[in-house]
Amino acid sequence: MAVTPSSISLEALDLDPAFALHRGGKLEIRSTVPVRNADDLALAYTPGVAKVCTAIAEEPGLVNEYTWVSNVVAVISDGTAVLGLGDIGPAAAMPVMEGKALLFKQFAGVDAVPICIACTDVDEIVETVARLAPSFGGINLEDISAPRCFEVEDRLRELLDIPVFHDDQHGTAIVVLAALKNAARLTGRSLGDLRAVVAGAGASGVAVSRILLNAGIGDIAVSDSKGLIHQGRDGLNPVKEALARDTNRAALQGSTEEALAGADVFVGLSGSTVSEEAVASMAPGSIVFALSNPTPEVHPEVARRHAQVVATGRSDFPNQINNVLAFPGVFRGALDVRASTITENMKVAAAEALAAVVGGDELSADYVIPSAFDERVAPAVVAAVAAQARADGVARL
Repeated sequence: MAVTPSSISLEALDLDPAFALHRGGKLEIRSTVPVRNADDLALAYTPGVAKVCTAIAEEPGLVNEYTWVSNVVAVISDGTAVLGLGDIGPAAAMPVMEGKALLFKQFAGVDAVPICIACTDVDEIVETVARLAPSFGGINLEDISAPRCFEVEDRLRELLDIPVFHDDQHGTAIVVLAALKNAARLTGRSLGDLRAVVAGAGASGVAVSRILLNAGIGDIAVSDSKGLIHQGRDGLNPVKEALARDTNRAALQGSTEEALAGADVFVGLSGSTVSEEAVASMAPGSIVFALSNPTPEVHPEVARRHAQVVATGRSDFPNQINNVLAFPGVFRGALDVRASTITENMKVAAAEALAAVVGGDELSADYVIPSAFDERVAPAVVAAVAAQARADGVARL
């Protein structure tokens, strides 16, 4: 039943600090130039603005110099996979998109506009975003359910000459790779020494698996709600078929917990549960990233009885895997050099820079990834992404 304005008391809601903070939204638009008199008005608007419009019409690239485009990102969602809430629709997704825009500004000085669209068809999403794109320097896709999110991103990347980045996929992947590189370093191993199990083959699970493969993980097995993904398994969609070809060299079958026997790494991105016995069956010096929110696949205190390094997606335990460590700096770096896209190398470079923020004397079982409030994070990621964009030939500055 729809909630009408008369069916709920705003005063009662405002007693909850979360509602009180969100009252009126979390964003506003402010001008960057004064309009104090008729002369200012004539420059900011007509007739002065016509000169700028004419120049951009003659040389479209000037839009980056004489409008806000070069520093603004669209945060776009259809509301089908919002946090752990699922398909709650575009209106209910708006507080999250506002929050995302706030984080862009807070952590990297990137202006961002939340846009929640009332369509879920892939063709309609792609067309809508493509039509909006001239107003923005980058597109951050957010909370679009799998497997549609993969096609939406791929098609927009082909259509547009600005960065398109699905944060649920790649932000998560960047931070997981950074944390895992440091966890491996702490335990005296390289990524190539590790066998990993990833629970979850949705947006984040697929992206994490892909970036770990690109970074040289020893082997990786991915599971979904039906068990381990392997070649020859019936009912796989194209994304999972590709995963089956590229992962699970040991040809494991069965459940996630069965695959954990002797494994070095567990990455949970599925909302499922993993027993203490399964964690105990992992190899010595194991690494457990139980990232489902708000309830991790295994409680961190339980996991610590057996694993050397434990991370979660929560802020109330050590080693929080938080996307805010990645996406503001990734976009800031890409925008600064006016990159036409975000390459796989740029994502890996971001992860390496993020991992390097944790120095050798700081590294410990409770500190393999820096805090979101560590002021070293964004500058390190920005510099790495910008440099890699130039090295990959996608920078225009």
